[in-house]
Amino acid sequence: MRVTVVGAGVIGLSCAVRLLEAGHEVSVIGRERTTRTTSAVAGGFWFPYLAEPRERVMAWAAETFLELARLAQEEPEAGVRMVHGTQHNPEDDLWWAAPLTDLAVSDDRAEFTAPIAEMPVYLPWLERKVVEAGGTVSTGTVDDLGSLEADVVVNATGLGARELVGDTSLYPVQGQIVVLAPGATKEWLEAEGEAPSYVFPRGGDTVVGGTSVPHVWDEEPDPRTAERILADATAAVPEIADVEVRAHKVGLRPARPSVRLEREGRIVHCYGHGGAGVTLSWGCATEVAALVSGQPTRR
Repeated sequence: MRVTVVGAGVIGLSCAVRLLEAGHEVSVIGRERTTRTTSAVAGGFWFPYLAEPRERVMAWAAETFLELARLAQEEPEAGVRMVHGTQHNPEDDLWWAAPLTDLAVSDDRAEFTAPIAEMPVYLPWLERKVVEAGGTVSTGTVDDLGSLEADVVVNATGLGARELVGDTSLYPVQGQIVVLAPGATKEWLEAEGEAPSYVFPRGGDTVVGGTSVPHVWDEEPDPRTAERILADATAAVPEIADVEVRAHKVGLRPARPSVRLEREGRIVHCYGHGGAGVTLSWGCATEVAALVSGQPTRR
């Protein structure tokens, strides 16, 4: 079938890859090119943050973990690495932990190895996979999904779905990060407090965060927030104290009460992944491909 995927972030591109693998003719239309999407600001750490419902999220996250682990081993050019680290003060119910192979839990910490995708590398790699498989990726504005000439349309517009399909349950959760030079630390660290604090080492940089502010649309980095982010992170990981600051960025996580993944006529909706776009991407893409092909899916 001819399938148009609207949205060129990690969800849209992953869906496009799976649809091409299933033999469909696929074109991707993004309001922004890959490196300017919300996904480009993501830390790329595998963890189901701000995503419901648990049962479906757990299955999507587990499938994605396995695929990212495979990429880390077999396709290093994708920019995915398996990195060991520590989560301080983890929740009591580690409902998401099934795919972990080295989980060690104590009273106040959980240690495990998880995938981290270097988004400035991973997103262009996904786009190349789409093109190499015969798909197309273009930039454009879509105001009406029903007007697109395709057999099936995949709505992977993230926060844009609020206006595009009138979904007022969708809202932004603002996240600010500081990007440092690479090499200061080899392990990731994550701690929940009044604001989330994390350090994610990637191949070409180190991502330090963060914030989680619901219903805020501002995408301009705040200098005082950046100071607080660096202070909190440096207290936890002193090695980053004198590392070069390369950039300050803000992204808007597309949150809603639950991820919307369902077929509505010839439109398949796949959005509302909160802070877990990378974490759920391949699991959701597999389900989207099944819906496009008319196959039964897990509920």
